[in-house]
Amino acid sequence: MKLSALLELQFNLPSIPKVVALLLSELDRKDADLRKITQLISTDPALTTRLLQLANSSFFQLSGKISSVSEALALLNLTHVRTMAQTAAAGASLKAVPGIDLQHFWNYSLDVAKVSRSLAGVVRQNQQAAFTCGLIHAVGELAMHLGMPEHIAKLDAEVAPLDMRRAKAERHFFGYCYSDVGAGFARMWQFPQPMVDALEHQYAPFDNNVYEPLAGVIHLAAWRARAKEAKMTEREMAVTFPGSVGEVLELDIDMVLQQDPFDWAVHW
Repeated sequence: MKLSALLELQFNLPSIPKVVALLLSELDRKDADLRKITQLISTDPALTTRLLQLANSSFFQLSGKISSVSEALALLNLTHVRTMAQTAAAGASLKAVPGIDLQHFWNYSLDVAKVSRSLAGVVRQNQQAAFTCGLIHAVGELAMHLGMPEHIAKLDAEVAPLDMRRAKAERHFFGYCYSDVGAGFARMWQFPQPMVDALEHQYAPFDNNVYEPLAGVIHLAAWRARAKEAKMTEREMAVTFPGSVGEVLELDIDMVLQQDPFDWAVHW
């Protein structure tokens, strides 16, 4: 399937059932806690994506300006959020994407978000935008699984979805990878341009005269989270560390590893 055809498909990213249930419960309270609502949405890439899509829509005339859950909630009223959560509840299922363990996938995404936020602080980039980009950096992977399940299943048998070699393998098989898909949707949803660029160039952040620091941040964060997934030894991490990306951001492997969150992803 060509990238343009995949981007034309209509589908909803599934949310984590327990997160949606907790969010709806909080929204039903007379004095809903906005901080708790922010925290809940920020653990779910699908809810985050829906919220940013709504906040950046032409309806609010702020296209390309909202880059975080907290910014979106400052703009939207809770009626909008409740409607979004109710829609999400209808499609919330941990078995909604063939070939993907969604709970595992979302936990990994949250790990990337946390490391991204921390690294962004070190290199003086927008930490909220970095967290959001890290959280949704691999939604294109879900789109590919939903849009062309048979072809993706063949690739899954050779290279697992969270393998460090995944993006390279996808580009070899299809001519594009999950980063291109995610950026394509982010562009359609009118996300801020730095976020679109970060998602698009995360695979090869500083190639072809591209310089978007957030792309480098996401690349390093994804490397760290995938190294954790693969249970790599210190030697294996040293061998696979993307030194050329770190060099541009003035980050070596020790500096990146120092940003490990004390609380890796919460397991719901």
